[in-house]
Formats: sequence, C-alpha cells, structure tokens
Amino acid sequence: MRHTLQRRAFFSLALAPLVSLGSLAPFAAHAQVAGIGDAINKAGRQRMLSQRMGKAWFGLGQGIQAESARRVLDQSMALFDRQLVELKAFAPAGETRDTYVQLEAAWSDYKTLLIGTTPSQEKAKQVLEQAGKVLALAHKGTGLFEQQAGKPGARLVNVAGRQRMLSQRMAQFYLANNWNVESAVSLREINKARDEFVPALELLRNAPEATPEIKQELALADNQWFFFDNALKARVTGAKAATDVFVSSENLLQVMDRVTGMYARVLG
Repeated sequence: MRHTLQRRAFFSLALAPLVSLGSLAPFAAHAQVAGIGDAINKAGRQRMLSQRMGKAWFGLGQGIQAESARRVLDQSMALFDRQLVELKAFAPAGETRDTYVQLEAAWSDYKTLLIGTTPSQEKAKQVLEQAGKVLALAHKGTGLFEQQAGKPGARLVNVAGRQRMLSQRMAQFYLANNWNVESAVSLREINKARDEFVPALELLRNAPEATPEIKQELALADNQWFFFDNALKARVTGAKAATDVFVSSENLLQVMDRVTGMYARVLG
C-alpha cells in the first residue's frame, strides 16, 4: 500500500507545477557575507548554480519545462553574479582570493556560452566542460572557507551544500543523455553522484549538530530523494521523463538549501 501511494505521489508530482520553481525565494541571500558559515553556504551554492544553469540550458534546448528553464537560468545567473562579488570581497588575500579571481574568469567564459548562443547539441559538450571548470573552482573556494572556519561544523555546511550541487549535477547529466550528448560520460556521472548523495544524507542526519528541526528537513529530503531517484532510474527517455527529472530536482534542491542554511546558522 505504501509503495502504491509513493508511486501515485511521484506521478502527481511530475504533473503539478512548482509554486516556487525557479524562484530566488528559497535561496535567500544577504547583501553581503554575514560570517564564515554564510561564506561556506554561499560558496557551496555557487557549485550548485554551475550545474543548475547547465540543467536549465539543456532544458531550453529540448523544450523541457521551457518557461521554467528560462526563469531558472536567468535567476541563477543573476544570483551567481551577486554572490561572486560578495565572496570575492569577503575572501582573505592569498589562495582564497586568487581562487575567486580564477573563478571570475571561468564564469565569464561560461556565461558567454549560456547567453551568447541558442542551446544546441553542437554547443552542448562545451557547456558541460565549462560547467565543470566553474564547479571545480567553486568547490575549491568552498573548501578554503571551510579550512578558514577551523570548526568541525564547517564540514557539515560544506557537505549539506554539496548535496544541492549533486541534485543539479544528476539532473544536468540526465538531460544531456536525453539529448544524446556524451551519453557514456553522463550515465557514469549520474551513478557517481547517486553513490555520493545517499551516504552524505546519513552523515548529516547522524551528526551531533543535527537539531530536531534539521532532522525534520532531512526526513523531507528523503521523500524528495525517493521521487527524484525514481525519475532518474526510469527506463524511458523523452519529454515526460525529462520533465519529471527537472521538477523533482528542483524540489530536492529547495529542501537541501534549507538544510544547508540551518547548518550554517549552527556554525555561526
């Protein structure tokens, strides 16, 4: 009976429009970095945005959730720009500042690809490659802020934030495979991200810093992961399956963004 209800919930989820799909409301940002916990949160969010923008670009190219995909792309680019300015200003001189200077250059190249041409299969491999470069530098910056914090709780903010990225990375590569772009690589990356996502949920749930409120959000994340994972593993391709992935990845992202913010506040 429970399995039947879950299956029904999954299919209704795919058909229902998300109230906040593409909205910046779930990703609240201060006008400046409020502290080291906020820095790790925002730095980690840049990782997520690198993959979310790629997902939206692939959605646009295939006509998948086209209106929502356009909104997701535009708002994600605006948020990436704003947070990059904030993080660069907050970063201490040395390796961290240098990393954000490099990220700024990589982001400029990525942005040109995203807005300079109509999404097409001919440009798709370039988009994946540049998204990967931006991701790598954003990940490095997040790790450097974690080191700067020097507290055990900093790792939890980083791990929770990385879950956001993994949700978008799996969706991006699913849509790439759906478009017959780098299919072998895409399937490998989906499986790798899936293998990393599940144990990270357990780590976050079992951490001493996990408050009852955090555990409640993580229980919701478990439910959203069920829907998303089923969408990813569906043995079909096409617009309907890709729509399920797009929508469920947004739902999971919003939950994990709240969890990351909660861990960031615990850190201070």
